[in-house]
Amino acid sequence: MTFGARLSTAMAEFGPLCVGIDPHPELLEQWGLPDTAEALESFGETVIEASAGHAAAVKPNAAFFERHGARGVAALEAVLRKAREANLLSILDAKRGDIGSTMAGYAQAFLVPGAPLECDALTVSPYLGFGSLTPAVDLAREHGKGLFVLALTSNPEGHEVQHARSATGEAVAASVVRQAAQLNVGAEPMGSVGLVVGATVGTAVLDLGIGLDGLNGPILAPGVGAQGAGAAELSQVFGNSRGLVLVNQSRGVLRAGPHASQLRAAVIDASHAAQTALAG
Repeated sequence: MTFGARLSTAMAEFGPLCVGIDPHPELLEQWGLPDTAEALESFGETVIEASAGHAAAVKPNAAFFERHGARGVAALEAVLRKAREANLLSILDAKRGDIGSTMAGYAQAFLVPGAPLECDALTVSPYLGFGSLTPAVDLAREHGKGLFVLALTSNPEGHEVQHARSATGEAVAASVVRQAAQLNVGAEPMGSVGLVVGATVGTAVLDLGIGLDGLNGPILAPGVGAQGAGAAELSQVFGNSRGLVLVNQSRGVLRAGPHASQLRAAVIDASHAAQTALAG
């Protein structure tokens, strides 16, 4: 089964929530955990325990694990393995992007079944040219994995590249969306090549002439909750494409830890809130 089909099923059953696994030092301290690789593994396993059966996916952020070197990467391996054992979809937030054999190497590290860092989907950057993602696209298709391509990010510097226009007048972000949509043509119930579009980008989708309606793939939307986006912002940014949106929440949920029962309650509340906000 394709990633798009598995995610569609999970969203229908558990709602449109993706729980971030972002063990930054301040949050570890709040949980009463030391800033060690072992604590990161414990943190991630607790989030998975609380999310399984209540969220569509989890999204570990590779950076927080990689900063601990080999032990941190081993902790990330364990967290991804735990997600598989819990039948919980994992989206690894690593934002990989390169060319040729290097991009192929990244794809092999994350998208091949049995690889130590195997995940269900990977975030990737198209800003070396969308075609540079071809090795990842091909391997994801071969193994039923997914990709989330950075399109419109909410960081203040993002517009310098994403809003720029080519000689034909097409915005760079619009080109990314168009090429992602081409990879999803004919897929049912939806394709496996998704986008990352911040819920706090305001009128950028409309201003840049971006057609999200034709994507036929999932849209990962950070920025909801603690970062300020709610029903009004989701409606403004995603319009009629809200049915494709997977709402990512990290801090707003994770601050309910460290106990799995309290964290689970926060996940359930966030899932209901995301569903309500997308319907509004």
